[in-house]
Amino acid sequence: MAKYVRVIDTRKCMGCRSCVAACAVENHFTPGAPWSAMMEYEVGTYPQVKKIYTPMGCMHCEHPACKAACDHIGRKAISTNAFGAVIIDYDKCNGCGYCASVCPYGVPQINRSLKPLRPGKGPVGSEALPADVRHPTHRKQANTAEKCTLCSHKLEKAVADGKADRIGKDQAYTPTCDLVCPVQARVFGDLDDPNSEVSKRIKEGSAVQLKKEFNTSPQVYYILDEGASS
Repeated sequence: MAKYVRVIDTRKCMGCRSCVAACAVENHFTPGAPWSAMMEYEVGTYPQVKKIYTPMGCMHCEHPACKAACDHIGRKAISTNAFGAVIIDYDKCNGCGYCASVCPYGVPQINRSLKPLRPGKGPVGSEALPADVRHPTHRKQANTAEKCTLCSHKLEKAVADGKADRIGKDQAYTPTCDLVCPVQARVFGDLDDPNSEVSKRIKEGSAVQLKKEFNTSPQVYYILDEGASS
């Protein structure tokens, strides 16, 4: 199996939040429990200052702290799938919030109530599908933890279609947030393929993993803008 990772180049990111909006529609994250966010801060000393934009989502760690906490209390609601994506089982989650409290990246969000993405304007994206035909990660429940899934529903489709080799290359088989960036600041693909875009960017751009001191082995890499820190 390939090793799927994401590379985000903060030197290119302009903070437009297209990735955040695309994720909201594709995955119908509930307002108040976002799966994707844009962090921004200033660096430098006046008058030489600039703003750094850093898209944040689940790091899909190889050693996820959220899973360790969930296993410790016996819920075992968090697992890692064949694509390396860390997935929450809504039927097993009790909304205790331990996963959110131990995550070094502040990723898991507790969805306290089911709300439409666009109140008063009708359903959109996966929200418009009947509950019984939605992907399990889109069958929202109140008082459960949620987060990015690497759009596993699209990766599973690639395998079902016999096109796993097109993951990260074709629109139908690539996480939606990585498709919509207007400046190509983010890419997704197979790190084990030396010719993949992610492999090339990691090799050429001095990509790093954030908060490595927590030993979670995140599978999202960042190429940091000057002045940014990991």
